[in-house]
Amino acid sequence: MERYPILEVNVNKIYNNAKVVTGLCKENNIKVAGIIKGFGGIVPCADAMVKGGCVQIGSSRIEQLKQIKKAEIDIPLMLIRIPMKNEIKDVVKYSDICLVSERNTLSELQKQAKKQNKLYKIILMYDLGDLREGVFSKDELLELALYTELELSNLILEGIGTNLTCYGSIAPTYENLKELSDVAEFVEQRIGRKLEIISGGGTTTLPTLLQGFVPEKINHLRIGEGIINTQDLPLYWNSNIDGLDADTFILKAQIVELNKKPTHPIGKIVVNAFGETSFYEDKGIRKRAIVALGNQDVGDSSKLIPKDKSINVLGASSDHTILDIEDCEKDYKLGDIIEFNVLYPAMLFSSLSEYVHKKIIK
Repeated sequence: MERYPILEVNVNKIYNNAKVVTGLCKENNIKVAGIIKGFGGIVPCADAMVKGGCVQIGSSRIEQLKQIKKAEIDIPLMLIRIPMKNEIKDVVKYSDICLVSERNTLSELQKQAKKQNKLYKIILMYDLGDLREGVFSKDELLELALYTELELSNLILEGIGTNLTCYGSIAPTYENLKELSDVAEFVEQRIGRKLEIISGGGTTTLPTLLQGFVPEKINHLRIGEGIINTQDLPLYWNSNIDGLDADTFILKAQIVELNKKPTHPIGKIVVNAFGETSFYEDKGIRKRAIVALGNQDVGDSSKLIPKDKSINVLGASSDHTILDIEDCEKDYKLGDIIEFNVLYPAMLFSSLSEYVHKKIIK
């Protein structure tokens, strides 16, 4: 008997999505690093991204890259979170390239690369206004580039990159990507050679690419969500890429209670278990189901999309998700399984939760 909740992971669909996205990027002379942090670094998923055309595998967690290394998947590994001082040894040992924005971090990487007798690649990050990682002036970027190029014998300046949307919600546009392109040329002129990588962000750059607004010099993207969970592109960006399949991750949960109840709580409303005050619309008495799945498993129940479109997610506590099933044609019974598509946050939480069982579909 299967134990619920279950996260079903379809690696064939991830492979096909990777082929579609890397093919689109290849048409525009862009290589793709497949980012695996969104599904907790599940090895078969990473392998599918590689077979689908990704030229690197990247994660924000060195522990996930270590797993890929041990699985002997023959692909360069990229750490996409700027390294912590305490993990530098493992960063050099288990990855081949990382993103850097601090001079001291470069120095520590040099020391470890020399100890490990390794040439290690770095990408210097430039902040275009999203206000996450990266230096904020081209002169400071040049200073780091020259320091790496001229003084750090075990480090290779592979390129420069930027992050957009993830913190400051700044969209990739022709204007800010052209700034990255111009800064790359500025650095190249001073170091006297071409950079191998000009990394123009991640999944949120794909809509700009579809519109034909990515400058030619941008030749690299770090894409996770656009391959492994493609629902955000049409939902938030009004962008559709033909051939992508959204059913890569299906979350299944079991009904543990069925009842008819009021839709508005009775009594004085205070904050819930997460310190939030919720709004409830009074729709009278309606039939509802509770499934054994909660925000501890998915982060935010509003990121669940029932496959049965007549089901409405009302909310969740840590351990229970409440569903309105009044309008469903199916007569749901105790013990029945409800299936959900998951948006990125729910995919991230459920793939990392030890209480959500994983089932690889090949």
